[in-house]
Amino acid sequence: MVIPNIAQRRAAKLRHLLRRYNYQYHILDAPIVTDAQYDRLFRELQDLEAKYPKLIAADSPTQHVGTTPLTAFKRVKHKVPMLSLSNSFTETELFSFDKRVHDRLQMDEEIEYVCEPKFDGLAVSLIYKKGILRQAATRGDGYVGEDITQNIRTVFSIPLKLQGRGYPNVLEVRGEVYMPMQGFLALNEKARANNDKVFANPRNAAAGSLRQLDPKITATRPLAMYCYTVGEVSGGSGGESQWELLQHLKKWGLSVNEQIKKVKGIKACWQYYLTLEKKRGELAYDIDGIVFKVNNFALQEKLGYVARAPRWAIAQKFPAQEALSRILDVAFQVGRTGALTPVARLEPTFVGGATVSNATLHNMDEIARKDVRIGDTVVIRRAGEVIPEVVSVVKDKRLKNAPRVVLPRQCPECGSDVIHPHGQVVAYCIGELYCTAQRKGVIEHFASRKAMNIQGLGKRLIDVLVVQGLLYNVADIYQLTVDQVTVLERMGKKSAQNLITAINKSKQTVLAKFLYAISIREVGERTASNLANHLGNFTAIEEASEECLQQTPDIGPVVAANVYAFFRQPHNRRVIKALLEAGVHWHDVGVQPITEQPLAGQTYVLTGTLTSLTREQASAKLQALGAKVSGSVSQKTSYVIVGEDPGIKYTTAKALGVPIKDEQSLLQLLQKY
Repeated sequence: MVIPNIAQRRAAKLRHLLRRYNYQYHILDAPIVTDAQYDRLFRELQDLEAKYPKLIAADSPTQHVGTTPLTAFKRVKHKVPMLSLSNSFTETELFSFDKRVHDRLQMDEEIEYVCEPKFDGLAVSLIYKKGILRQAATRGDGYVGEDITQNIRTVFSIPLKLQGRGYPNVLEVRGEVYMPMQGFLALNEKARANNDKVFANPRNAAAGSLRQLDPKITATRPLAMYCYTVGEVSGGSGGESQWELLQHLKKWGLSVNEQIKKVKGIKACWQYYLTLEKKRGELAYDIDGIVFKVNNFALQEKLGYVARAPRWAIAQKFPAQEALSRILDVAFQVGRTGALTPVARLEPTFVGGATVSNATLHNMDEIARKDVRIGDTVVIRRAGEVIPEVVSVVKDKRLKNAPRVVLPRQCPECGSDVIHPHGQVVAYCIGELYCTAQRKGVIEHFASRKAMNIQGLGKRLIDVLVVQGLLYNVADIYQLTVDQVTVLERMGKKSAQNLITAINKSKQTVLAKFLYAISIREVGERTASNLANHLGNFTAIEEASEECLQQTPDIGPVVAANVYAFFRQPHNRRVIKALLEAGVHWHDVGVQPITEQPLAGQTYVLTGTLTSLTREQASAKLQALGAKVSGSVSQKTSYVIVGEDPGIKYTTAKALGVPIKDEQSLLQLLQKY
């Protein structure tokens, strides 16, 4: 197929723009376009390449997405060995290193060093030929590593083509692939929700992600890379010093850490170490020390190497972030959503620069997986400001008959029943309307637009009313007076009167909205509507058995159990009685037949702007036909509906191979039924 010139020029222009935007976003951390603008251009390039496959270039930004799974990793021999560094653990050892450098160089004046954070990730090598990424490999044993080129191509902070000019014909860049702390926590949270294995730390997460045989899995992991040196270089130079090299790497589009610093003398090195140790917990990534390098390459060459490490560099390690402690007891904390989190009460232990007395155990499944018992000696880990966690149990030190951890049957905050739904990771308190731990979240949901729609009763005002002791549960909303609200900060007489008017107006509602408003777990708008239509009145719903509830369309055993358990709690029923006595009312709808639901079992995701109807309207129409409408794309998604200026959901759908429909296809689908 002949490719029109206009298509070739447009593809070249799009590649240029996207590389520039990637550089601004991932390297300079200074984006110059919105995500929607970037996604639109990215999609345009994808469409062009799909229409004209010969346009696809190895350095195209679209090739960051993973391709065909591998059956095994090939071995790669490093032309220049990837050596280790000598470690230092004290100030004395660091100053001794500096003395050895001076003695070997026979110099008296202070030496210039480059200070670089030491990342706790996976060392990798990137080979660029004429500016194009051709191969990536792990460090391995320093001499032979594994070919991870396809996986590295999915990491957006790694350019597939170098920027600017002046780079060598062959440039081997070395650095550390790591996982930012926020991404690591989100990855583990998702794993727990899916009952999958969690990673012990960000380094394991990064290493495990890079060693996936399927690059599409790596593409879903939040990986990044910082570059810090070079290996093989030919047909050019990286400069005459470490500092100059790092500036060149950054100019060529490679990511160099923003914390690096050039200093004079070993005292300045030590001061840098102390400063960064204090900032360690504020960083978005995990570091385990500082690397100090003699800056001048000519001096490095004179110093040479010893065994497998250079004489011109040393890694000053931070205090260990893991330590041993003993579990004295296990308590359960209740979150704003009612989720119970087990917390280990520990013998106070100094770790990661602080004394730790508590550590999270996440959930009962994690406790079972690690076989944690009261009295156990355990390994605890503290990474900066992240909540300490129990990593593992030292089984050899277990006491005889050590008691197991038991999930409480009643909520430690309010005494309501605790349920642990089959197949789910998290256990919950079901005293939603009464539990003090859930109070603010439940009140905020109750007053929201899609629930009771109490205009003016937002999060900030709810916080104030709770602190002032005016709101203990949702029924107290209807006991508020103008005088009580007027005296609050930033609330005048008129604002107070408007709020009370909105509260009184909300008393007239409909059954489905009320059911949605009272925060029954996993009962959303559609499920509430089905309950109201199927059973007809509130009393029937309140008294229904689990078997009866399961006869309602779209309600399975889990939701039926939640609804049944909710109405069995005396606390919840007392709050509902108070709401009815305060005047909240609706007209019973009577039993209405649920129409056929041809899209039952399908999951849709909407992204971008729809022109014929709002996304809210589209969601309602899809739900009425039995479909589930989700806010995120996964491999279980049936279709993604794409409007104008779609966001990252569109890109994710393309990467996962999820079927995509445009707005016209959606309208045809809705008209069909």
